[in-house]
Amino acid sequence: MPWMRVIPIVESMNPEDIDLRQLTADLKDALGPGEPVGYLRGKSLMRDLLVDLKGFSQQESEELIDTLELQGYLRFLGDPSERSVADAQWDITPHA
Repeated sequence: MPWMRVIPIVESMNPEDIDLRQLTADLKDALGPGEPVGYLRGKSLMRDLLVDLKGFSQQESEELIDTLELQGYLRFLGDPSERSVADAQWDITPHA
């Protein structure tokens, strides 16, 4: 029918199909020296890098960053709840 549009089906990301070590190494390589800094700013920067480098959606990238943090590949070296240490750096360890 002429009034119907074809909507492409986009497959969703399957986190189990992603090599988290390689993804962490790619993130580390893409970041400049001393980056990222700050808990929320750091997470946002890493999310945006995954969107740009890997083509993931923002939501997928946020979920991946959370997964990397929970699995120990990313570790914030400060305390995001305390202003005095909220601008700390992240430890990015591809071999976690």
